[in-house]
Amino acid sequence: MPQAVTVLSEHMSQASNSEVSGAATSLDGFLGGRFHALQPRTGHRAGSDTVFLAAAAIQDAAGGNGGEGLRILDAGAGAGVAGLCLLSRFPSLQVTAVETDPALCALARQNGERNGFSERYGVIEADVTAPGKRLAETGLARESFSHVIANPPYYRAGSVRSAPEAEKAHVMAEGGLAAWVRFLTAMAAARAALTIIHRPEVLPELLQLLQPRFGALRVFPLFAKPGAPASRILVRGIKGRRGGLELLPGLVLHDGKGGYTPPAEAVLRAGAPLFIS
Repeated sequence: MPQAVTVLSEHMSQASNSEVSGAATSLDGFLGGRFHALQPRTGHRAGSDTVFLAAAAIQDAAGGNGGEGLRILDAGAGAGVAGLCLLSRFPSLQVTAVETDPALCALARQNGERNGFSERYGVIEADVTAPGKRLAETGLARESFSHVIANPPYYRAGSVRSAPEAEKAHVMAEGGLAAWVRFLTAMAAARAALTIIHRPEVLPELLQLLQPRFGALRVFPLFAKPGAPASRILVRGIKGRRGGLELLPGLVLHDGKGGYTPPAEAVLRAGAPLFIS
């Protein structure tokens, strides 16, 4: 399941003339045009993974209170699409995006403004693997978020050969996943939820890292088509809660003809939630 925005968004015919890291941006629609976001034309772009991550995180806000009192941290936010998916659905939700790339941070801020979310959307330029003191200096307070979400880099350093591929893959340094989990744990309040999307082959390492910190873990596979192995996994847990691990049936994204299945279409076009609990 490639991270191409064309699988989920209505690509706009006009493109921004602004430059991000030397590459022009495009203006793309998400959730059936509910909001639009500027993204780099090449490199790290939001795709269907980003929308499914947001869909798995909205169950805490789906109880009818519009997200009142909920503070969500979006780690590795890129141009901010996951957070915008949440903000566009819940009028009282607050989202803080954390991204290490200054150009993507600038785009995330622009996207928050252009969609009218500035009062509920903050963007912090920071490396999640940095020491806690340095993170605190950016304004990130420990245990201050009621839900933390993350779409970490999928590929290990050295696993992608060419520089353009490495940029697109968003490569993770050796030991980086452990640092990401430590960061998310530190930022999550007691009993806060965590939701991560990743590749299935990382699941053993991810569970080993999460289980001492998060309980009631649920694994929700995403299948590209019927009969295919899972191409992505969503993992959800609750900080400090007891409870075992459950493997859920998951979701098939495409039917036999190549189109989206109705449940996948509902998430990508209509902003439907994925209930993973």
